[in-house]
Amino acid sequence: MAATGTVGMMDTFGRLPARALVALIVAAAAAVAVAVGAWSWAREPDYRVLYSNVADRDGGAIIAALGQLNVPYKFTDGGGAILVPAQLVHDTRLRLASQGLPKGGNVGFELMENQKLGATQFQEQVNYQRGLEGELAKSIQSLSAVQAARVHLAIPRTTAFLREQQGPSASVLVSLYAGKSLDRAQVNGIRHLVASSLPELTVDNVSVIDQNGALMSAGPAANGERLDPSQLAYVRQVEQATVTRIERILEPIVGPNNARVQVSADVDFLSVESVAETFTPNQDAKAAAVRNQQLMESSTTVGAGAQGVPGALSNQPPAAGTASLDAKAMAVASGSSATPTTRRKDETTSFEVDKTIRHTRSPVGNIKRVTAAVVVNFRKETDKEGKTTMVARTPEQIEQLNALVREAMGYSKERGDSLNIANAAFSEPDPIAVVELPLWKQPENIALGKEIGKYFLFSILIAYLYFGLLKPMLRRAVEPAALPDMQSDHAAQLALASAPPPQDPLQLARKIAREDPKIVASVVKSWVTSDE
Repeated sequence: MAATGTVGMMDTFGRLPARALVALIVAAAAAVAVAVGAWSWAREPDYRVLYSNVADRDGGAIIAALGQLNVPYKFTDGGGAILVPAQLVHDTRLRLASQGLPKGGNVGFELMENQKLGATQFQEQVNYQRGLEGELAKSIQSLSAVQAARVHLAIPRTTAFLREQQGPSASVLVSLYAGKSLDRAQVNGIRHLVASSLPELTVDNVSVIDQNGALMSAGPAANGERLDPSQLAYVRQVEQATVTRIERILEPIVGPNNARVQVSADVDFLSVESVAETFTPNQDAKAAAVRNQQLMESSTTVGAGAQGVPGALSNQPPAAGTASLDAKAMAVASGSSATPTTRRKDETTSFEVDKTIRHTRSPVGNIKRVTAAVVVNFRKETDKEGKTTMVARTPEQIEQLNALVREAMGYSKERGDSLNIANAAFSEPDPIAVVELPLWKQPENIALGKEIGKYFLFSILIAYLYFGLLKPMLRRAVEPAALPDMQSDHAAQLALASAPPPQDPLQLARKIAREDPKIVASVVKSWVTSDE
């Protein structure tokens, strides 16, 4: 029967006019195209971002790799991101990472691998600096909050003159992800990373700015004009550590969430350095230590002055002597006075002096004073009937808690510390009513409904195309073709009925076949159809 139906349908299509047959084929093709498009829309995966803001070179390499991996992809409207199916994002990233993609816009020391033969020293220095900048940028980009980074190094030329020697400096530009930030420790880590990568580069000569141009590496406060964030962080650390110690010692006694602790610390960040020299006097000369001693003696003899009556005779030289007698003996013998003599004696003695040099440097961050405020909740009591009430703590219990808190916070009376413990009933917060979402508002049910809706719409579209478009068109195309057959069958029957009954039926049939072969064919067809 199926084969007969197929043959009948083929005969029907064969009797259709050319225009109706073409219209039917076009309608069927359109229906198939619409069905395929609807099925593709229903099966289209959810695309997610694979990479965004990639360089053109990396973008071409990534697209080529995706083609080799048979991973479908598409771009956003602005072309700033590459999208792949959501279920393939992580797997694709791992595969591309194994191929070294994306390489990023920074070129590292792989630049030295393509060093040309005959390069000058200046070119080698430039390539080395570019490679070092790229490696530092890659290291900085490994931070979770940093999306991209660039490093600029200023390396001065070496000179033989120390006075003209300049130190290197560096600047770092970081582009952060949306909603991300770098704290003070991370910024200092970047500065130390860059400073440690280049000889003679100090941390103070490294500047870090973000994509908005804000300076993130503020140097040390000059002359105390600015507060050092590290000092404020140290104060908070001291206070938080004290609060934690107090809460840990109170929790086993009063229970969890039954004590509120606040601590304020006064920290001295003044750095003082003093030098003192102390000399011990030497009162006892015998016990004193002699450093050095000098003794010097000298004598000077003064000659006789001019004698005689002034005049020409006294100015003449004396006559030659006639006897060789000692002048001193002659003077003594004559009873005249002796020649005057000057004597001098100098003695210098130096003693060792006791000397003490003391360098004193006060510690930075010394805690000057600590104040603590503690509020303890009432304790719960349950009577025989099972009713729970809140009862204030006794003075003995408060004093016990006071002693424990003093030991935990390191209380010092000489330092001027203060501690205040209060016992009060905590106010219970109002219970928060948990509103349960109805089933049609739950996210997982919404996602499931969307998936079911896709297939439901696809089914409705297929049913509409078949029952509302293809089947009516097929019926309208078949009915005009069947009408002439019915008319020819009716004409054949009328012709046979109106013919006079011949004596020989075989001759009559031959006559009718010669005159109108179509009628004979219709009759035979009707016989065949009736037999089926």
